[in-house]
Amino acid sequence: MGLLLEIEFLTGVCRAAREPSDDAPDWPPQPDRVFSALVSAWAARGERADERTALEWLEEQPPPIIHASGHTSRTTPDVFVPPNDAKRSTAEKRYLKVMPDGRPRQPRRFPTARPDDPIVAMAWPAESLPEPALLEVLNALASCVGYLGHSASLVRCRFVLDDSPVDGHPAEHARRRVYPGRLRELEEAHSANPVRPTIGPGAPVFPKESLEATQLDHDWLALEVIDGEVPNIRAAALVCRVLRKTLMSGYRKAGLGEAIPEVVSGHTPSRAPTRQPHLAIAPLAFAGFPHADGRVLGFALIPPLATTLDRIEGFHLAFNQVARADRDLERRVLTLEGAPLREPLRLAPVPRDGTQKRSLSSAPYLTPSRIWSSATPIVLERHLKRKDEAEVRELIASACQNAHLPRPDLGSIWVGKHSAVEGMPPARPLAGEPPWTRWRLPKSLASRQLVHAVIDFGVDVSGPVLLGAGRFVGLGLCRGKGD
Repeated sequence: MGLLLEIEFLTGVCRAAREPSDDAPDWPPQPDRVFSALVSAWAARGERADERTALEWLEEQPPPIIHASGHTSRTTPDVFVPPNDAKRSTAEKRYLKVMPDGRPRQPRRFPTARPDDPIVAMAWPAESLPEPALLEVLNALASCVGYLGHSASLVRCRFVLDDSPVDGHPAEHARRRVYPGRLRELEEAHSANPVRPTIGPGAPVFPKESLEATQLDHDWLALEVIDGEVPNIRAAALVCRVLRKTLMSGYRKAGLGEAIPEVVSGHTPSRAPTRQPHLAIAPLAFAGFPHADGRVLGFALIPPLATTLDRIEGFHLAFNQVARADRDLERRVLTLEGAPLREPLRLAPVPRDGTQKRSLSSAPYLTPSRIWSSATPIVLERHLKRKDEAEVRELIASACQNAHLPRPDLGSIWVGKHSAVEGMPPARPLAGEPPWTRWRLPKSLASRQLVHAVIDFGVDVSGPVLLGAGRFVGLGLCRGKGD
């Protein structure tokens, strides 16, 4: 027996957009939309403490399985409607716009789904079973939810303990989910603008990548550059450090400055460098394609193989503190400032609708491959003693082990100055090149040697393959041969 939320659309239609700029209806409705409706009911009922506890319990549960019938999408023609009331002003033109004859009209669309069956069920697993008192509180909130999406989408909601969703309704995984801290986000959005709060969608439920070498699931978050001058790829490690510091500032802005996870900061509570795997940040460049030139197009946030971004404590809350929702772009935008940047650099999550640039895809870095080539040079984990190629290959093999990858045969490792990935700069300046062509490293790595490598593991290995002492700041990032 598990927890089931039954939702019935009383008028037989669901008026809700999948995304703010999307003409497709949100069918079936996603958990983050339902959670927002429950929070709205909680606020309307007086923000009771026991109901807040119930909402905090619900946001900690895994994404439910959604059982819903098929649907028919109605066409979405433009409807011209008056905008919201103008801000207070003494200008005559502003007053005239308030009058019925002078109010402007703006085009709007209202995507609508007509389901074959108006009843939707969201089912949580048996381990998400609430106590009887908690179930009663959840039902009190559900009984006060009057609509989902547009106010014309009238609904009836109730929580029940059952393991038999509506017969004949196929099950599908949620596309978006709620997470610990989502309630606080909604409160802050309402406090910032009670009349028209800016509320971003919940966290995406990332598709699981198959990682045969580790038998673990992995995901990463790609951020594309949307504005600002991007430094040369040779300075990307310093930009990655700025990005990490910006994420850590999000924890402080959220009041979690004393609880920044070691997996994010890369340091223990005593401020010593952690010995545990932690969040890596890597540049995503125009590389590996004909005519590639190594331009940085974005950055990837890569969690350790043993976890996902969704499971890092406070990550979404901190990220949303520094990546504010941009109403015009209809995306969250994160702004980086500080050396080596000469001007603010704006990043936004890459859309998952298939329209992203190929260079921002995770496929070349995650898809299983037997042969991997360094796109950014590998920082050797210690200084050379013999200073010969055999010693370099030994350090590369050890770096693979340290990254929890199979140790390759030394004869299957090729090292040198140049990258096998088209468009990427060499590890060291070529003869006669100016000093700025050197890779810029954090001070702790400045004296280390850099090399490029091609590694044949002998078996298919799944990415990400991040090697060497600079693997957490974007150095030693490898691409598979099959991309």
